[in-house]
Amino acid sequence: MAILPEGFALPPLPYLVVLVAGLVGVGVGLVRTRPSVSEGHILALVPWMVSGSALHVLYVVGLLPSAIEPFGGTPAVYLTVAVLAGATWLALALAESASPRNLALPGIVLAGLLVVLALGSGLAAGTLSPLWPGIALAVALLITPVTWGVLTRIDPNAAVAGTLGVVAIFGHALDGVSTAVGIDVLGFGERTPLSRLILEAAGALPTADIIGTGWLFVLVKLAVVSVVVALLADYVREEPVEGSLLLGLVAAVGLGPGVHNLLLFAISGA
Repeated sequence: MAILPEGFALPPLPYLVVLVAGLVGVGVGLVRTRPSVSEGHILALVPWMVSGSALHVLYVVGLLPSAIEPFGGTPAVYLTVAVLAGATWLALALAESASPRNLALPGIVLAGLLVVLALGSGLAAGTLSPLWPGIALAVALLITPVTWGVLTRIDPNAAVAGTLGVVAIFGHALDGVSTAVGIDVLGFGERTPLSRLILEAAGALPTADIIGTGWLFVLVKLAVVSVVVALLADYVREEPVEGSLLLGLVAAVGLGPGVHNLLLFAISGA
């Protein structure tokens, strides 16, 4: 059985070389300069995650210039954003101004530009339809504090994960709910094999014709991310830098696909 999502393909060799070289260069630079890393710095990477999602949406709908199009594919887009965010962090560190605010600001500008381009393309094509993506966002915002409250009641120690833990739960709630809306309401398919297995399992239940199949995916996502956040709480207490970085990665794995879903659904006219 395939384990990689549909559309997963390495970019052409010249682009791959550029990305790998950029990643290595930025990584070495960050290791040598050792900029301060706090929860605020990891949260400052959230706009960069949104930028990656928007960039990939533009790639999917064919709106990227051919010269940079390979940078927006899967998995190249992850490396692209990592290089851009890392290079920005490195430049700020060298200038001794690597505050969370300064790190977030370029990401906010880039994310805003790419989101506007994506939404503008839907508006120009007459396919802009933000209703269901907006509903998905609202539901994710509602169930995040509920999930966090349940988690911290069951395991009070999970509260050590702090804001990053909440963001991680929100990211996966957004991914789960947006996927459920895409599958059950808008008629989209699921590209990730493991996710399809969960949806197929829900489809085999007697409830499928009544409440659809996406609900099980949402529950699984929330359960898994809650367990991961709880497990990382002690690590965050003992090793704040490494723990925060891991929580940021957990958040990105959910938030990236979730934002991608919202944007793609919004401009598709579904």
